[in-house]
Amino acid sequence: MFVLLLGLLVFLWLLVRALLPLSLPRGVKAVVAVLLFIFSFQHFFYRYFLGGMASPELPFPLLLLATGVFVALLFLFLLTLTWDIVLVLNRLRMGTRRRGAFSPGRRQAVMTCLAVIPAVCGVRNALAVPEIRRLETALPALPAALDGLTIAQISDLHVSSLLHAPRVRAIVDGVNALKPDIVVFTGDMVDGFPDRRAEGVAPLRDLRAARGIFACAGNHEYYADFNAWMRVFPNLGIHTLLNTHRTLPVNGENLVLAGVTDIVAPRFGLPPPDTRAALAGAPEDAFTVLLDHRPINAAANAEAGADLQLSGHTHGGQILGMTALVAAYNQGYLYGWYQRGNMKLYVSSGAGLWSGLPVRLGVPSEIAVLTLRRG
Repeated sequence: MFVLLLGLLVFLWLLVRALLPLSLPRGVKAVVAVLLFIFSFQHFFYRYFLGGMASPELPFPLLLLATGVFVALLFLFLLTLTWDIVLVLNRLRMGTRRRGAFSPGRRQAVMTCLAVIPAVCGVRNALAVPEIRRLETALPALPAALDGLTIAQISDLHVSSLLHAPRVRAIVDGVNALKPDIVVFTGDMVDGFPDRRAEGVAPLRDLRAARGIFACAGNHEYYADFNAWMRVFPNLGIHTLLNTHRTLPVNGENLVLAGVTDIVAPRFGLPPPDTRAALAGAPEDAFTVLLDHRPINAAANAEAGADLQLSGHTHGGQILGMTALVAAYNQGYLYGWYQRGNMKLYVSSGAGLWSGLPVRLGVPSEIAVLTLRRG
């Protein structure tokens, strides 16, 4: 519903305030209006005609073009809306209707250029291979035998028609070069059905980690045949942790690695996240790392006994200026380190984005490589 209302608002505002005032032939205006309608409601067409809103099935060049146009329209809408608000406030202050310094045509040309530039930069940043972010954290409960353990966290990979096999291959090569002890995926690995994403996820089979590769579920795994994906991941060498854990012996100590499901699971008749069930039967004195796609359950996870939580979901806010809104929607969690009781939490900005809004400005994607230190 939100996407439909946003599309309607963008279409009507740009139609009335940007297109109709232009001195163009009626036929040209009609063609532009039709294109404006199509791109404003592209998520509607994705959902009902092209495989789904989370994962439209289009060839990469067409999807890239459609994505770029939609993002540019959003920026153009925001600029036009801002301009109109300024005009109204100025008229209220001055009490007269003043003639603008620019004709409608010149104004829209300038605004279109100002919209296209951040759109191109934002989409390019979104498609870029994530940068490696090396981090160390001091953990008082960490046994000496685990000091120096490295965990490569890949969150929100969103393998899709847009974020496809070549990019996934580059990520795999980058992670393998680091030679981490453990690789973890903190949800939203894929968008789309397994048969459509077979080529895109194939490079994940080549991931290597000394002590294994593990994953928890994100909300997007549930949108396209969750059970089928849970059969695919083990064939890629990825151990999924769904309200369960693995105990890994490391230098004579036990490391508990646990994972939970996502809160959307009950909508699909599947178990909701249950941290206590995930940790049931784990050695009580073991250091516990919990994979939870969303950071919002951090307080409860700390009470349940987790020592370190790794999460994603927020994408770091994606765009400076949107970050406050995203943080508010996620109970104040956005990106980076947080402390909840005796537990530390790291929220990744994500290695990808869903193709419905693939834009990053001032919030780069990342692969976090965490080195655990005792202290």
